[in-house]
Amino acid sequence: MILNRYERMIAKRYLLPGRGEAFIAVVASISLVAVMLGVAALMIVMSVMNGFRADLIDKIVGLNGHAVVQGYGGKLPDWRNVVRLAKDTPGITGATPLIEQPLMVSSAGRVEPALVRGMRIEDLRGNPLIRDNVVAGRLASVTPGSGNVAIGARLAEQLGVGVGQPISLINPDGQATPFGTVPRIVSYTVSAIFEVGVYDYDKAFVVLPMQDAQTLLMLGDAVGIVELDTVDAERVGQIVGPLAAKVGNMGQVSDWRSMNASLFEALAVERVAMFVVLSLIILVAVFNILSSLIMLVRAKTRDIAILRTMGATRLGLVKVFMTVGLTISTLGTAAGLILGFVFLYFRQSVVNFIQLVTGQNLWDPSIRFITELPSRTDPLEVLAIVALAIGSAFLFTLYPAFKAANTDPVQVLRYE
Repeated sequence: MILNRYERMIAKRYLLPGRGEAFIAVVASISLVAVMLGVAALMIVMSVMNGFRADLIDKIVGLNGHAVVQGYGGKLPDWRNVVRLAKDTPGITGATPLIEQPLMVSSAGRVEPALVRGMRIEDLRGNPLIRDNVVAGRLASVTPGSGNVAIGARLAEQLGVGVGQPISLINPDGQATPFGTVPRIVSYTVSAIFEVGVYDYDKAFVVLPMQDAQTLLMLGDAVGIVELDTVDAERVGQIVGPLAAKVGNMGQVSDWRSMNASLFEALAVERVAMFVVLSLIILVAVFNILSSLIMLVRAKTRDIAILRTMGATRLGLVKVFMTVGLTISTLGTAAGLILGFVFLYFRQSVVNFIQLVTGQNLWDPSIRFITELPSRTDPLEVLAIVALAIGSAFLFTLYPAFKAANTDPVQVLRYE
């Protein structure tokens, strides 16, 4: 919007009213602050939800792959052929045989549910999500036949064990005797403790060499699943489709979307709902701009009439009042973006401070899956928020701007 010299001067004076019009200035300031808070709130919430979804995907995919081939009956005897077929499929970058079985783990009288995972040593040490998040002990000491295992940090807390202490894995499918099936109990030593940042994994995982897991579960040379990595997690269904047709007689192919469908569908619905609800805050703030401009027009009716008699055009007055409203909205939007970025940068410190003051646990990982407040800002969403704030302000300033432009100087100045 291009303004000439006198229009810029008038808009500047209306943005900074005189002493007798302090109330209008207060209302305009409140409008600016309201836009700032609305933009910041929407940006913070959307960034946190994006970060939550992205962190979940990264960590779920990091431990479970983009897809898995699961053997019928929990066993995949011909897993080497499955690995070969997977590696020959375009778009699949890795195929890792695994054993996963829910069992019970005990130590010093404490018993907890556990998810036992057997991995080849090279796959275990090459998994960055486990390798780079060891908080105690040494992952290198987990070797076949050593009796050493790695467990999640939350599970270690629940069992009250540390590095070097024994635990027992209980397999209910033990040996058959005349008196029934006797559970198979095997003792291991905790050699490493890791924390991947997803509560459900950290409270359940027990990782051991594949050979030890096969012995514990009496699987022989079979595995349970083959984990697949692809070039693009978003196109995983399209990529693994050809493989599913080839291995249909050996196992079932499932991708990360189908395995966590309910969780990510709930996140998607919540994300849209939060955007709509928090957008109302910005609309309420823009209504404040509308009300402040209406009051400004009423307060400046005499001045507007004089300007019209001096030759000011209706278009010029429209531009003046729209500039006032858009300036308030733009300044509020810019301040909201700055406030949002600052909050997101110090988000964990803010959460910790509020928890310290209130004494409440605001981010319980047992409920929210992830141990720390995540954040990932989407530039397109930031642009959408800016467009919403400035676009709605543009629409809401049209009425007072045209009201001012249609002021009849004869009616206003008749009795002056």
